[in-house]
Amino acid sequence: MPKKKANEQLNQIPLFDSNGKKIDTVKLDKNVFNGDFNKVLLYQAITMYRANQRRGTASTKTRADVRGGGKKPWRQKGTGRARFGSIRNPVWRGGGIAFGPHPRDFRYSLPKKMKRSAFISSLNAKLKNRKILAFEEESIAEPKTKGFVKRFKGINIKKERVLFLVEKIDKNLYLASRNIKKLTLKKINEATALDVLSNEHIVMTKKAAECLNKRVRQ
Repeated sequence: MPKKKANEQLNQIPLFDSNGKKIDTVKLDKNVFNGDFNKVLLYQAITMYRANQRRGTASTKTRADVRGGGKKPWRQKGTGRARFGSIRNPVWRGGGIAFGPHPRDFRYSLPKKMKRSAFISSLNAKLKNRKILAFEEESIAEPKTKGFVKRFKGINIKKERVLFLVEKIDKNLYLASRNIKKLTLKKINEATALDVLSNEHIVMTKKAAECLNKRVRQ
């Protein structure tokens, strides 16, 4: 019974004010955010997102691409040496590369339902470890990094990577947060399972939490 009550409270995340003081809690959809996550699905999603980030620009020259080697180095028979047709063959120094990499596109996609489920699983994994919290406000008056950092002083986040999720990104918020190395600012509707699992803590605004509930119900 106690375990069941603990799972029921996983959908409640602490809400802090602009000074970093806990004032309330924010409820997420209890039918979706219950602490259950699929490791296999998360692996498939993370592999896809990382593959899509690859540039695929690695390139090597085959024997046909290396300059020179048009003349046969010696006659085919009678020399006692192995037969060769070009000094640019892969066996020789300065020759081409056999089976080397060439430019290619690594991108592929999973079905939308799988990506949605992976995103929910990633958040459930963070909820289970109590790594998600919320802020009451998202807008700031001035584009000052110092004022933005003050918000995080009252919460238990040290020098760890933080994903800050908001409903929309205004200019002041972007300018104030871009100089913080271990903080990633992203819109809630654009966040992925890779974004969630790449950061230690997830911080979202109260409006972003409301948008999250709408997103997972779609």
